[in-house]
Amino acid sequence: MERAIEAANLTKYYGSFQAVKGVSFSVKSGEVFGFLGPNGAGKTTTIRMLTGVLKPNSGEIWVLGYDMLNEREKIKAREKTGIVPEMANPYVDMTAMQNLRLMGGLYGMSKREIEKRSVELLKTFGIYEKRNVKVRGFSKGMRQRLILAMAMIADPELYFLDEPTSGLDVISARLIKDVIREEKRVGKTIFLTTHNMDDANELCERIGIIRRGELIAIDTPEKLKQLVKGRVSVEVSFEPMRFDPSILSSALNVETMGDKVKIYTDNPDKTVKELVRYAEEKNLHIVSLRTLSPSLEDVFMELVGGRDD
Repeated sequence: MERAIEAANLTKYYGSFQAVKGVSFSVKSGEVFGFLGPNGAGKTTTIRMLTGVLKPNSGEIWVLGYDMLNEREKIKAREKTGIVPEMANPYVDMTAMQNLRLMGGLYGMSKREIEKRSVELLKTFGIYEKRNVKVRGFSKGMRQRLILAMAMIADPELYFLDEPTSGLDVISARLIKDVIREEKRVGKTIFLTTHNMDDANELCERIGIIRRGELIAIDTPEKLKQLVKGRVSVEVSFEPMRFDPSILSSALNVETMGDKVKIYTDNPDKTVKELVRYAEEKNLHIVSLRTLSPSLEDVFMELVGGRDD
């Protein structure tokens, strides 16, 4: 099967409000596909239609070859799908192991399969030692790891992950990203929504951007970056940190970022030379100096930033 997800002309109304407007795209099998957009853009509504929670007013959805508008086929697709909603929570008065047993039972797994898979996942996510502790005492990072383990219990072919690393500490976020990469390596398909542009850039092979219910761009991260013109930047840090932006004739915009300055320019060669000359004149030590191509965040802001949604 070449395509894990196919959506054609998806449309959804809430009363007179059109939340999703004729969205069409496909996700290849074995692909990590990012789905980005500002709050209220239609991401959650689209995911709920793809996972069979909501029925579209019009359009077609095929997931793993199953017609999601057919109730019998929708059930079959769900049996092969792992879902992590943004606001998902495990049962806090149950232990980690009990949560996994419950989820395995819902998927119709045998007790032997559940026990074996649960131990594997708890060890993978570094919470095996806490397997018999009630989740109420877990940190946010531990809960999120458990939620992902619950989604993985039946070894699904396709994952829908909504903000899987949101608000997590660095260690938990990195562990979850490593697991996503491993699932991709073994051929699983991942549909990922996130506000973390670094995560999207690191993990996704292609990205779709939705705004006001319309899919406005879809391509690889690097090709999307080519949509942004004049957003090359030069980042510099001096010791001591003193900087006068008026010395730059080549700057389009200047931003202060902690102990660094970021200069957007359409002539990076000239900008670098001006910065070196400034450092020599003011007897400043250059701590760091680097030229940056447009980022995925630059693309996102160019396409949807600063506009009403």
